[in-house]
Amino acid sequence: MSSESQIIRTEYSDVMRKSYIDYAMSVIISRALPDVRDGLKPVQRRTLYDMYELGIRYDKPYRKCARIVGDTMGKYHPHGDSSIYESLVVMAQEFKKGMVLVDGHGNFGSIEGDGAAAMRYTEARLTKFTQEAYLADLDKDIIDFGPNFDETEKEPLVLPVRVPNLLVNGAEGIAVGMATSIPTHNLGEVIDAVKAYMKNDAVTTKQLMKYIKGPDFPTGGIVVNKDDLPEIYETGQGKIKIRGKVEVEELKGGKKQLVITEIPYTMIGAGIGKFLNDVCNLVETKKTTDIVDISNQSSKEGIRIVLELKKGADVENLKNMLYKKTRLEDTFGVNMLAVANGRPETLGLKAIIEHHVDFQFELTTRKYKTLLAKELDKKEVQEGLIKACDVIDLIIEILRGSKSVKDAKACLTQGITENIKFKSQISKKMAAMLRFTERQASAILEMRLYKLIGLEIEALQKEHETTLKNIARYEDILNHYDSMATLIMEEMDAFKKEYGRKRRTAIENAEAAVFEEKKVEEQEVIFLMDRFGYAKTVDVSVYERNKEAADSENKYVVNCLNTGKICLFTDSGKMHQIKVMDLPYGRFRDKGVPIDNVSNYSSSEEQIVTICDAQQIAFEKLLFATKQGMIKRVDGSEFQVAKRTIAATKLQEEDALIHVGMVRENQNIVLQTRDGYFLRFLTAEIPEKKKGAVGVRGIKLQKTDELEQIHLFEEGTDTKVKYGEKEVTLNRLKLAKRDGVGTKQRK
Repeated sequence: MSSESQIIRTEYSDVMRKSYIDYAMSVIISRALPDVRDGLKPVQRRTLYDMYELGIRYDKPYRKCARIVGDTMGKYHPHGDSSIYESLVVMAQEFKKGMVLVDGHGNFGSIEGDGAAAMRYTEARLTKFTQEAYLADLDKDIIDFGPNFDETEKEPLVLPVRVPNLLVNGAEGIAVGMATSIPTHNLGEVIDAVKAYMKNDAVTTKQLMKYIKGPDFPTGGIVVNKDDLPEIYETGQGKIKIRGKVEVEELKGGKKQLVITEIPYTMIGAGIGKFLNDVCNLVETKKTTDIVDISNQSSKEGIRIVLELKKGADVENLKNMLYKKTRLEDTFGVNMLAVANGRPETLGLKAIIEHHVDFQFELTTRKYKTLLAKELDKKEVQEGLIKACDVIDLIIEILRGSKSVKDAKACLTQGITENIKFKSQISKKMAAMLRFTERQASAILEMRLYKLIGLEIEALQKEHETTLKNIARYEDILNHYDSMATLIMEEMDAFKKEYGRKRRTAIENAEAAVFEEKKVEEQEVIFLMDRFGYAKTVDVSVYERNKEAADSENKYVVNCLNTGKICLFTDSGKMHQIKVMDLPYGRFRDKGVPIDNVSNYSSSEEQIVTICDAQQIAFEKLLFATKQGMIKRVDGSEFQVAKRTIAATKLQEEDALIHVGMVRENQNIVLQTRDGYFLRFLTAEIPEKKKGAVGVRGIKLQKTDELEQIHLFEEGTDTKVKYGEKEVTLNRLKLAKRDGVGTKQRK
């Protein structure tokens, strides 16, 4: 081992803990959460800055997204190209953002969940709003820059955003152990609230809400829990209930149709298709018979989903059913989490505005300090040139008498005349009195002769007056809070005037949707399932008319109520439940649905042992038997559960359930094995166990043998079963005890 290398011994758990904390903090701060100052995540900030650097401005041609993504990834964001392109796409989608930040050209996806085209096909550029409100004044040293990932470039640590972007565009992100979800708001309302805070920093959240009524989603909709909003904005957490906008249109013949023109923000994407499916299911399951047809007539102009109703339909009840049973009313979970002062923090409305205003003062201070420094430099040079014009003949004499620029500069700045030839002693004395500054001397030496024209000197004096006015104005802004505040408010008013728009989302207190389902008339039906696993229910009279065909064509025929449940017991020891209402009810020759589609049962993984009516087994004892000869009795009430799937019994390794059936205490039972062993004993010998028990051994099996069939019969009844070519009369078998070997029968 070399003397330089050193092994540090440490506890593995400590290394893991430290590594995970480092990873978590990296995700929280550098990936998933927005900064409270500019409201942007690092990937968004880097993408916008890269577009600015590439010169892809709003008044320049579009550039391929692949170029933007590649440049951003190579310079600033060393992660997958898909994450960069996705953030670029979202910033260009007007149905997701309060204010679009990127002007997209090409297929950037749709509100119905269609993805954007590949980045090699699409093009983009900055919007005018982004350029003016997010990327202006980057040359005036108003923000800090830091090294990029490989320290070859500089990237902004925050963008100089002039509007409260965190509120305007909202944010969504999942970090480690925390997530953020901030709704979008109206630009004009947010600016008014910021101005109210700047005029009085003691303003309360409730007072701020006079300006910000609530979220303003790009998809519109209606927020229906207005009374909950003050607490949500105070704490930064809560649930906003949003509904789609439903209009009633009259048709010819007294018919009506419901038209959904706005959807909840949470329904963007796959939610629209899900809504259409949900409505179809309501019709198929006969939850409503009022809907005749449904069509999605949405286009680029907006959302338009039409539900055609039958004559005399109860419109209000139907609306409530849609709110209750579909995502037409949904919840937007608010968690206003952002990175503030380098750490994640849940912020209320006032805290977000406070951080924004502090940031604006910081930006404005830095901007005007830079501008003031430039104007002071200008002033110095201008004063030097004006003074030089007054003694121009002397300066020309100095320049003509100098052997080098150094000598001339020394004379202009310090009055050193030793190395200069003068025409007279008076000139020499006057030159010795000159005291121009270094910057002024450089400007004089670089001055062109045409600047000595009278009009040019006049222009110089006017320029000097303008410079003095600017200095006075900048000093006033920097030294007086009111002046700076007024300037910030004027800037924001200009953004509001040019880019503000009307609110899209309505805010109100609506009554909770109350929908009373029509009670289904309880009736007895017959459950039928064929050997291919297709199931349906039919009326008892239909079954009676087709009894022979039904019994021969179907593997399972079960009497049940249409309001009840069907239980499927499988060889894996599970019980799956199906609501009878979920099965198609109709004609005898209807195909039905695969049993896999309406339950958790999977025909590829398990086999059905038996199917029975849940209500029927509730008051019975069930006999369970497994391939390895384990048997038990279980009270049927144990299977009265709400879950769709439960473990019906416990199985040993490589065991399988082969029989589940109702059993009475005074019956005889015969266990039949594959190799022909028959064991008869009384069912009273089978102990009653819980469904979670394995049970007891019913028969001693030979090494390669297994239990194959169970036969139950009443004492004194002549019961015969076939075994090979031979018939075995069960009641003639010797009555033995449980856990015997049984008697071997020949085929």
